[in-house]
Amino acid sequence: MKHIYFIVNPKARNGYCLKIWEGIESQLKIEQISYLAFFTEYPGHAKKLASQIALHNQEQKLIIAVGGDGTMHEMINGIINDKRITLGFIPGGSGNDFSRGFQIPTDHLQALKVILRLMKQESLPIDIGKVKMDDGKEHFFINNMGVGFDAIISHEVNQSRMKALLNKFSLGRLVYVYFLLKKLFTYKTTTINLSIDGKKHIFEQTWFVTVSNQAYYGGGMKIAPHAEPDDGLFDITVVHQLSRLKLLLVFISVFWGKHIHFKEVKTFKGRVISIQSPNSLYVHADGENIGFTPLSIHLKPRALGVLTRRRRKEEIDLKGRDSNDFC
Repeated sequence: MKHIYFIVNPKARNGYCLKIWEGIESQLKIEQISYLAFFTEYPGHAKKLASQIALHNQEQKLIIAVGGDGTMHEMINGIINDKRITLGFIPGGSGNDFSRGFQIPTDHLQALKVILRLMKQESLPIDIGKVKMDDGKEHFFINNMGVGFDAIISHEVNQSRMKALLNKFSLGRLVYVYFLLKKLFTYKTTTINLSIDGKKHIFEQTWFVTVSNQAYYGGGMKIAPHAEPDDGLFDITVVHQLSRLKLLLVFISVFWGKHIHFKEVKTFKGRVISIQSPNSLYVHADGENIGFTPLSIHLKPRALGVLTRRRRKEEIDLKGRDSNDFC
């Protein structure tokens, strides 16, 4: 039986996450489940808390994030090298792309119910991305990372007070749309030198490059519709050489994953990636600002156990083969 720890971000979703936690805590007491809870107080605190929990003793532990994708991102960077840790997630933020990609209910009590059931089963070992910056610093991501236009939008969102205002009306995801429109007519595209598993590509007039471990980012955009977090491969998306007006069409279609049918959108798969550009470009990991290009990305296969309703890739492949046997 794993020891259960919660790391709660009380400021997520403009403070509403604290009410979410109160509901979770009440249910835990009703079910007489033993746990420990810790609350973040500043940016980066979830990473520190997760690291301290991991070092506390040698036992198997389940650490559950109650917050947004940023909380989960910090926790991963705190425990990435500890194989005794399993992670869970109860969505309490405004974007919650992790819960979409890993099939966790949006309702917090339903999410808790699912997690309590899943913790009795074997966790899903998933891939993790490692970003190595030019200065040698390393950052890990679980959802995706991006360079260029989407990264500067993430930067603006994280610096803005508008997200908190929209969260009051449960419209926090619209802040990404607002800054997309704001930056659309001023952003300057650039040449990207992209290397994927040793094969070099040059893309001119590039808007952005994303490297995905699962399908969703930006509050529900299906940027990599075919991404699987346990297949040992990243899904890379490059958007280049299209007009500003057509970029709007791409972003509208991305919510359904249809953007990949535009000829200006290129998709690849790979494990080791490097990104360079003539001028420094903003970089995000799981929506958090981490620096500027150049950088390299490496895949750590099945590096972390996560509680999810997703089926293992082997099970999906096996079902597909079984189905074909009857055709």
